[in-house]
Amino acid sequence: MRVLLDVNGKSQYSDAVRPEFRNSACGPTTAHVILNYLSKQHTVVKKDINELYKLLGGTKIGLFKWRFIQKLRSQLGEEFIINECNLSEAIMQLKHGNPVAMKFDQYFTFQWFTKKKPLYKYHWVPLIGYEIKDDCLHLIIHDNGGHDRESKVRSICYDDNRHVISFVKIEPRE
Repeated sequence: MRVLLDVNGKSQYSDAVRPEFRNSACGPTTAHVILNYLSKQHTVVKKDINELYKLLGGTKIGLFKWRFIQKLRSQLGEEFIINECNLSEAIMQLKHGNPVAMKFDQYFTFQWFTKKKPLYKYHWVPLIGYEIKDDCLHLIIHDNGGHDRESKVRSICYDDNRHVISFVKIEPRE
């Protein structure tokens, strides 16, 4: 089984992002990518990454999940359901055509001494798909780019990262 949404990624290090925001703009970049995708079928006021950085309360150390949820709710209003969700709900969102905000957080989950090293210690990414390969669930993400490169699509093994991953759904109301 495989689901992959046609989502255009964006690099948090692009020239369009203010230099002082770039290292910690993964949360606003994730929101920007997801909202741009959702705007194809739903009414969403488009904001650039710099605006979202300020509106969502970005800081030099990143964007807390509770703040991401609270501030995005205040920006989008009643048109969307924005909540933390579990893996099953995230997969259901993908099946319904909605990307999901996914956060790696080794620090605030206190997972410093785990045997499996996560792909990222602290990073937001758009979850755009999944597939099952060799009896392993792989999550497909946009990685939000790097210095001098665009965002690229990556597939990661869920089990290797499950201890630090959480999800936030941005679901249009029916």
